This record gives sequence, C-alpha cells and structure tokens, in this order.
Amino acid sequence: MHDVSTVVVGAGPAGAAAAYTCAAAGCDVLLVDKSTFPRDKFCGDGLTTLALRELDAMRFDPAMVASWTPVEGAHLRAPSGTVHSVPLPDGPGWHAAVARRMDLDSALVDHAVRAGADTKLGSKVTGVTPRSGGIEIQFDDESTIVAEACIAADGMWSPTRKMLGLDIDRYRGEWHAFRQYWENVADAAAEQLWVFFEPDLLPGYMWSFPIGDRRANVGFGILRGGRLQTQDMKALWPDLLERPHIRAVLGADARPESPHRAWPIPARIDSAPLSGPRTFFVGDAATACDTLTGEGIGQALMTGRLAAEALLTDATIDGAIRRYETEVRAELVADHRMASALGSLMSNPRVAEFALRAVGTNDWTRRNFARWMFEDYPRAILATPRRWSRGMLSGDGAYAKVS
Repeated sequence: MHDVSTVVVGAGPAGAAAAYTCAAAGCDVLLVDKSTFPRDKFCGDGLTTLALRELDAMRFDPAMVASWTPVEGAHLRAPSGTVHSVPLPDGPGWHAAVARRMDLDSALVDHAVRAGADTKLGSKVTGVTPRSGGIEIQFDDESTIVAEACIAADGMWSPTRKMLGLDIDRYRGEWHAFRQYWENVADAAAEQLWVFFEPDLLPGYMWSFPIGDRRANVGFGILRGGRLQTQDMKALWPDLLERPHIRAVLGADARPESPHRAWPIPARIDSAPLSGPRTFFVGDAATACDTLTGEGIGQALMTGRLAAEALLTDATIDGAIRRYETEVRAELVADHRMASALGSLMSNPRVAEFALRAVGTNDWTRRNFARWMFEDYPRAILATPRRWSRGMLSGDGAYAKVS
C-alpha cells in the first residue's frame, strides 16, 4: 500500500509545477524540500514567454510575486558597442518578465498547496529505495513515505539520482553564472532589460534585469570550457562593473544590495537520464536549461508538468515513464541542438557582431528576434514541421486576459 500517490522531491519551479498538476487533478501528492520558504535561489530571475505560458496555464497569479516586473523589450549591446533595441509585441499579454526567485518560488509552493498538495519542507531526503509496487523515501527525521512514483526536481546534482545509482560522474554543468543584486540603480537599469555581448565573455554575456523598487539583478554567464575559466569570474567582476557603458546603465549612485553569488547551469537534455526506477527527473535534475542563454525556468515548469501529466494519463508506471521521455525529447531536444550550434557560432565576435547587425535591420527583424530570444516559439520551430501551426510566429503573449 502507498502512503501517497506521488512524492515530488524539490520545491523549485519544476517541483511546484509537478505538485500543482497532480493536486489540481485530484491526485494525492507530497511536495518535499530540504529548505523552508521563502529562500533565495541563485538565478538571473528572467521569465521567458515559455515560462509565462506555463505559469498562465497553471492559473498562477503574478500578483502573488512582489517583485514581478513585466518587460517590453531588450537593449542588446554588440561587441563593437552598437546598441540594438528589440521590442516585444505590444499586443495582448506579456512576452517576458523578471521576478526574484525568492518571491517566485515561495508563491509557486503556496499555489501548489492551494491546489491540494501536501508539503514536507525543511526535511532532507536521505534514502530513495525502489520496492515491489512502490518507491520508499526516507527522511532525516527517520520517517519514511512509500509512494507509487517519485518526481525528482532536486537540482543538477540530484541526490535522488545519486541514491538510485544514476549519478552523472564529475558533472559540472555547461554554463557558470555570477549574480549580484543592486539597489538605487539609474532609470536605464530600473526600467529596462539589458544584455551586453562583451567580446571577452562570448559566447557568454552580461545582463542587467529590472526587479522593481529601483533594483536590478546584474550578472554574467560563461560557457564552461571557453576562453574564460570559472576561477577567473570573481576577479573579472569588478572590471566588468567599471566598464563605462555598464556603469552608465547602472548609474553612479548604484550600490550592491547583497554579496555576489555563482552557480553552475546544466544544459544537456539530449544525453542526460530522464528517468530511473519509478522516478522522473525534471528541471535541473533533467539538465533541461537552454544551452544558448542558460535560462531554465520555462523548461523546469514544462518538464515538471509533463512528468505529472504522464503519471495522470498512463495506467502503468512504465508507460508513464515512456510517455514522459518521448514528450520531453520531442519538445526540447531539437531546440537544444539548434541552440548549441548557434552558441558555437556566437563565440566569434565577428559572427556575433554580424548577427546583431542583422537583428537591427528593420522593425520586423527586431521584433521577431525578440520573440525568438524570449522563447515565444521553440528555437528550432522552422526546422521541425511537426510543430507548425497557423499563427505560430504571431500569437498573443501569456496572461492576455489579465495584463
């Protein structure tokens, strides 16, 4: 007998989406995390159109997030210094937003609970053992839960995956990112989203994302194995902040609100294990981030939802796992490979310059690049005819009825 139908390990966006989907369908689900909420999560805090559409489908209310800041476009600074402004559509809905993960993740947990999910927060999973007909989850308080299935949303170094003997040896992610919150920033940083394609960071980039109250999430990311090493990032940070064009965006009176933080980003959905015995890996545990930008909230929400829907749809656990793996690979692998190829090209400053110059050719190229950059449609949609549909490149944004 099972104590609960599904245990979700990890209460970030992937886990919360899985728990919400199960609970909203009337399935008994337990959402577990070693942390209590609210808690900080090292992240750029950007929400693409993909993420917003997933949240909209979950009936998640952005008003629950104090730092929720809609974005109308982006300013892209090319390696030469030319700035290209790319607007998002001004029609109904949102195509991008920024929200502090401390606020967003806590609100998502609350949303899952309101749908009927139970929680066990502040509890560390110490053992995961498949049994005949179920899976046993042990906790640091010596309690045990037996479930029909486990959804592991516990990060790129997933303890669940390790306890099942499926650990990815010496894995350190594809990207490494560096973030610091700033306060009292100038209007440019307080109101606008900036991406700086610095020649020495390519194919990485630096960002400044507004989070309300004259604050900004400022950081940069590099692709592991490139010309910059992760150990160089701390020393490079003061130099980046003092570059005149970056200081001009932040403003002379801007000051750090908190210490800087660094974290790895996993992006190898085409080769990572997506499942184990009675277990589904989602979000960072499935290494599902976008290999071009390092963004992963939309992919986390999607994979969490797909795992829950597979469990709700298929009569057997093996069938549900097959369904989940098939759908994840159909949704994400072609886009991953397209993004990987483009990322390799962007490592060359001349190619990056040419690409951004092409983006700024006219209003159509600027607007459609912005939609593509913010994942309004899949990266490889033009190369995957099975996903073609009427209006696929011109739809409304998310939350069209409330924004």
